[in-house]
Amino acid sequence: MYTITKEVYFCYGHRLMNHAGKCRHLHGHSVKASIAIRQAQLNANGMVCDFADIRDCVEAYIDQQLDHNFLLHKDDPIIPMLVANNERFMALEEHPTAEVLSKMIFQHLKQANFNVAAVTLWETASAYACYQED
Repeated sequence: MYTITKEVYFCYGHRLMNHAGKCRHLHGHSVKASIAIRQAQLNANGMVCDFADIRDCVEAYIDQQLDHNFLLHKDDPIIPMLVANNERFMALEEHPTAEVLSKMIFQHLKQANFNVAAVTLWETASAYACYQED
């Protein structure tokens, strides 16, 4: 089995409304997403796939949905204020954790027909979440 990994970087803001600690407050992250693609056989070019294909697919999604966006749970009471001030945000069904974001990126790549092994989202230099399917 061959595995390649592509890293992408982006920034987002969020808060975790039900968190008991500091994460309940508005804050932001500069993150690294590490995307692992796996194949049993190499393609005609001797690759799992082209790194540029991964980059193009995931960066378009991140630019449109996540980068410099404010990610909130759909029930967050701050949403009406953001709407009233024409601020960019995305309301999610789940709390906007690193775990949820890694799953969102994974599912986007999977829908684009990449054989995704895992997506790891580094929220800080020492803390990350990973999503993979069995």
